[in-house]
Amino acid sequence: MKTLFLTSSVNFVAHDIAKKLDLSSKNKLVFITTAAEPKTGDKTWLSNDRQSLVDVGFDVSDYTISGKNLDQLKNDLMDYDFIYLSGGDTWYLLNQSKKSGFFILIQDLVNKKGKTYIGTSAGSIITGPKCPDYLLPDKEILETEKQKGYGFIPFIILPHWGSDSFRKKYLGGRLEIAYKNDQFPLVTLTDNQYIYINGNKYEFVDVSK
Repeated sequence: MKTLFLTSSVNFVAHDIAKKLDLSSKNKLVFITTAAEPKTGDKTWLSNDRQSLVDVGFDVSDYTISGKNLDQLKNDLMDYDFIYLSGGDTWYLLNQSKKSGFFILIQDLVNKKGKTYIGTSAGSIITGPKCPDYLLPDKEILETEKQKGYGFIPFIILPHWGSDSFRKKYLGGRLEIAYKNDQFPLVTLTDNQYIYINGNKYEFVDVSK
């Protein structure tokens, strides 16, 4: 039975996620930073997300799937209870996932091995059926096999909804690209919300209420 926690920013909701888990019995979490690698400038958001997981009781280890192969990934990740994927560049994360073999492995770890998946922003978006069109660098590859995501959920997450820093990104073009009649369902998440998936049950949680 698959278990996922999909967030916009885990920093705001980690305390609530921890309430749904027994971290006294298993708490080993691998913090995969691959999506953040192409990002330049201040990455306080990344360290804040990491610290929030430490603060609520996870035993956190940093990791990247970049430059790895499938055998290395299996050897390195099998002992972790929780697989966390950070925010950053969704398209970069998707390409590194397929290049390394992580794309295949993560589906096995979550669907068959019982590992719990936690995603933030890009790490949440990639769990859907495809990488959204507006995040692609090359419009010539729209609607191709290359866009396929992990496929854990049948909809696309739009993270950081309502955030001032993302207002221009959405209103300045993203929604216009997504506005078409053959689009997958879109689900918006504010930084104070997350989706808890337990088997076939979906729970939308708002920690601000």
